[in-house]
Amino acid sequence: MKKLRNISFIAAVCLSVFSCADENKPNFQYMPNMYEPVGYETYGEYDIFEGQQEAMLPAEGSIPRGWTPYEYENTTEGLELAKVELKNPLEVTEENLAAGAQLYTIYCAVCHGDAGDGNGILMQREKFLGIPSYAAEGRVITEGGVYHVQMYGLNSMGSYASQTNEKERWQITQHVMNLKAQLKGEPLLEPKKQDTLNDMIEVLNEDISEDGTPIETEISEETN
Repeated sequence: MKKLRNISFIAAVCLSVFSCADENKPNFQYMPNMYEPVGYETYGEYDIFEGQQEAMLPAEGSIPRGWTPYEYENTTEGLELAKVELKNPLEVTEENLAAGAQLYTIYCAVCHGDAGDGNGILMQREKFLGIPSYAAEGRVITEGGVYHVQMYGLNSMGSYASQTNEKERWQITQHVMNLKAQLKGEPLLEPKKQDTLNDMIEVLNEDISEDGTPIETEISEETN
């Protein structure tokens, strides 16, 4: 009888330990730090949050880290204003031009074509019709307008604000402006090339003493 009571007690303890277990919250944990990390798990349930949901909307009035507010509205008036006022803040460098060309190929060429002539692969397959060339007569394409359309989209084109960041959109803008210039036979955006010879002459002129003798020569003579 005593043996049966002990067995029953052990069975009851084991049953209480291992039964009614939640796979996310087991009753018995070996090395609990592996089960219960300090950080909150994505889409987990925690009593500290309202409704026990970890995934919540951002606080009202907050902005993402690194995000810059865009002041132009998604209206026809906002587009026209951006065309006139908004200028590309990026310097024209080989790095920015190369990045812009790569991003354009990823996001834009499928419709607008590699050359910006409106003959992308989707146009060739007649998935879309009527995409004009960047050089089409009557089109007013400016840096601000290109950026604005990437932010909000226009007609059948959707917004690319979630796929690209601010710098990437300006890099794409540089490439679009170059495609337009190339189609129209206008000067391209090119990195500023430093005239090495002129720079060397300027440095040498700064190193000439008042009597016309190079400073380096005077120093070398004194040390000798």
